[in-house]
Amino acid sequence: MEINTEVHTRHISQQFNAELDEVKNKLLAMGGMVEKQVADAIDALMSADSELAKGVRERDDLINTMELTIDEECTRILARRHPAASDLRLVVACSKAASDLERIGDEAVKVAGHAIRLTEDGEAPRGYVETRHIGTMVRDMLKGSLTAFARFDTSMALKVAKTDKSLDMEYKSAMRALVTYMMEDPRSISRVLNIIWVLRSLERIGDHARNVAEHVIYLVKGTDVRHLSYKEIKKELKGRE
Repeated sequence: MEINTEVHTRHISQQFNAELDEVKNKLLAMGGMVEKQVADAIDALMSADSELAKGVRERDDLINTMELTIDEECTRILARRHPAASDLRLVVACSKAASDLERIGDEAVKVAGHAIRLTEDGEAPRGYVETRHIGTMVRDMLKGSLTAFARFDTSMALKVAKTDKSLDMEYKSAMRALVTYMMEDPRSISRVLNIIWVLRSLERIGDHARNVAEHVIYLVKGTDVRHLSYKEIKKELKGRE
């Protein structure tokens, strides 16, 4: 298990070291904010708290600003420092991870929007049990991917990739159940559709969390594992031990 390992080279230039550390720290701060957005959006849905959901919407601009700041700093480092090897991978991974985190924030806003609509309906629809379960899974995946990034931990990153496979199965099962329920009770269609869109957003959050985990593997091992299955990623990591 690779924990608390600095993979980027420590340089004579303390300023360069500081710049690399700063961009990583800003990414993790953004990750913490996005974690809160996801947690609040799910909690708002479960507790029918429209004010909490509105707070998620209002903070979205802050997430967007954080992404732009990280992207600008990464571009500045590339232009001024011309990093190579692990340093280059760190900058690229931070830039790509920031993009995934921003998209997670967008999905959290969508969940918050559906929470507001369901609260206004005043009746809890079918699918809340599935939503709570899948919501817990994606929150754990997001936390795991950020922890992996903070520690440069490929074992943790691999665990996130494995969980994504289970998430996809849970998502498909929940969707089949909800579609069947709507067919049996057409009066429920409007409410259940909101839950279906919530589940879709949660599934996408899981996909982006997996992407962040894949960026960690690229950063540490120098291997691009995008589009590989969990088994293929595991095999690739074993081959590089």
